[in-house]
Formats: sequence, C-alpha cells, structure tokens
Amino acid sequence: MEDRLIVDFAQAVLAENDRMAAALRAEFDRRGLFCVNVLSSPGAGKTALLERTLADLAGQIPTGVLVGDLATDHDAARLRGKGARVVQVTTDGYCHLEANMVRAGLDALGLDGLRLLIVENVGNLVCPASHDLGEHARVVLFSVTEGEDKPLKYPTLFKTADLVLVSKIDLAEAVEFRREEALAAVYGVAPQAEVLEVSAKTGSGLEHWYAWLRERLQPRV
Repeated sequence: MEDRLIVDFAQAVLAENDRMAAALRAEFDRRGLFCVNVLSSPGAGKTALLERTLADLAGQIPTGVLVGDLATDHDAARLRGKGARVVQVTTDGYCHLEANMVRAGLDALGLDGLRLLIVENVGNLVCPASHDLGEHARVVLFSVTEGEDKPLKYPTLFKTADLVLVSKIDLAEAVEFRREEALAAVYGVAPQAEVLEVSAKTGSGLEHWYAWLRERLQPRV
C-alpha cells in the first residue's frame, strides 16, 4: 500500500503564525515597544475605550494603533485625529487577525518613535484566542451588558488574558449587573488576570488602566 503523509493543516497554519508572532515580538523588544492585543465581543466598547485612551494620552505616550475588522474602516476613522498613528487592517471575512496581517499593517503604520502599539482585534471571543500576534499582553473587555457568565461561556480567551476590563460600568445599575457573580466567573477561569472596572463615557477607572499601560512600557532604546 502506498505510504501516505497526513498533515494537520490547522496545526501547520498555527505553527507558522506562531513563528511570525515570535519574530514580531523580537522586533518590538528591539525597539523598546510594548504591544497590547485588545479583544472583546462585538459591542463591548473596544473602540470607545481606545478613543478615550488616545485622547487622554495624546502627547504623553507615542502610540500606534492597528484596527482589525471584517469590512469597513469605521472604527479606524473614529480613532484618527486622536494623536496616534492609526492603520486599518481589513480581514476580508476572517473572524480574527493573524500575525501576517499584523506584519502587513505595521509596514503601513511604521514603528519608528513609537513606545506603545495597540492592536484592536476583530470583535470575537472565539477565533482570536488561538492566534498570537506578537503581543506582550492581552486585554479582554467584558461589558456589564453581556451577562455575568460570559467568561464561563468563552473560557479559552479569558484564560489567555493578562487584564480583564469590565467595561460600561456606568450602566451597571441600569442593567442590574451582578458584580460578585461576574468577578467570580472571571477569576474562576482566569485567576492570573488583573481586573479593572472602567467606563469610557464617564472616565471612571481609566486612571488605573492608564497606570497599567505606563507600568509596562519598555525603556526607551
């Protein structure tokens, strides 16, 4: 019988992605650049948070942003003019960013002079979990409007989080958000993660988010 070689295509693709991600992270380290991958479900408030973040930190931290989306450049348009370099990466139907997409986006963005790189991933709690983008940290937004059991339903992504931002905290009372239940769900699947409660609308808790970013900036090179 003819010998056959069976290749796990998914594993091969992920292995290549991991190789490219490692090369990106090495480049970021050489440049003294801190990269954070921001993830959430659609509507959790990633773009609103980044709008406020860029405006508040303008002139303080040289920042670049890669915005991932299946189509349109609406989110990137919202972030432009806030004091950061912004480039849209359109995935053409892919439900997540991959390291090669980030590489292409960086060629357009340019890294010279930057100290912070923010990747706003495609709104999805499933596909992005498996793809390393060369980031130093993962930040997952968990909106009070989504239901307290969200981390239990999507544990893989939360298990990879370095920081969980409980977003839209200004709406907590209106939606009868059960804080203790939600935090128990987060810590149950992601005991390694820090948790901060924030509101991009009112600014509540954002000083802690900014401090978290500043503490992780690499020394200037």
